[in-house]
Amino acid sequence: MQLTFASYNIHKGVGKDGRRDADRILAVLRELDADVIALQECDRRFGARTSVIERTALDDTPWQVLPVAQRPQSLGWHGNALLVRRKFQALEAHAVELPKLEPRGAVRGDFMVEGVRLRAVGVHLDLSGLRRRDQIRAVLKHVDGCAEACPTVLMGDFNQWGAGTGAMRELAHGWHSLVPGRSFPAHNPVAQLDRIVACTRWRVIAQGVHHSALAAKASDHLPVWATLELPTN
Repeated sequence: MQLTFASYNIHKGVGKDGRRDADRILAVLRELDADVIALQECDRRFGARTSVIERTALDDTPWQVLPVAQRPQSLGWHGNALLVRRKFQALEAHAVELPKLEPRGAVRGDFMVEGVRLRAVGVHLDLSGLRRRDQIRAVLKHVDGCAEACPTVLMGDFNQWGAGTGAMRELAHGWHSLVPGRSFPAHNPVAQLDRIVACTRWRVIAQGVHHSALAAKASDHLPVWATLELPTN
């Protein structure tokens, strides 16, 4: 089984031109054509936390949104959402509380592909290195506490500059901590803030940053992706 996982901080749909354009974000997602997608900053921060992407707009895409939202007008939890292909069977979805100084959270979704249970976690971690370490520990504790163990992928904006330094040391054992490339800022990327972390049951086939003219304008981050393979034995 090979699947492509992607992470995209969509900056509340606001692009380089200062316009909020959800259709442009959806167009970038279609360019990506990933099987599982973690979105960050998909909801507005204040008020009803309204999603910047209308749920009805997703009806014409290959993806379903996993039900992690705690508010009726939100797509995600603290702006984090998970999309999986419609042909995958959604099993369960949860918001995950994180220790925080600023509004932060994570989301976890389990789904079935070809008779195999899989797990994805979307995160947007703190700007503080010490707080990021606590948040990664909280995510790992949540995953370890799940009733059923299964192949797992963590994705998101880790707000981490160093590839394997700081908070990323928490993932040194039992995980492939991937740094697909420079993804921020989108128009001239210099920072590797967006990461994909796969448990060692996955084999890494390829990884990268999605560069396109549209992606360079749609958000302040470029999407990152990784194609992973799950061996049959």
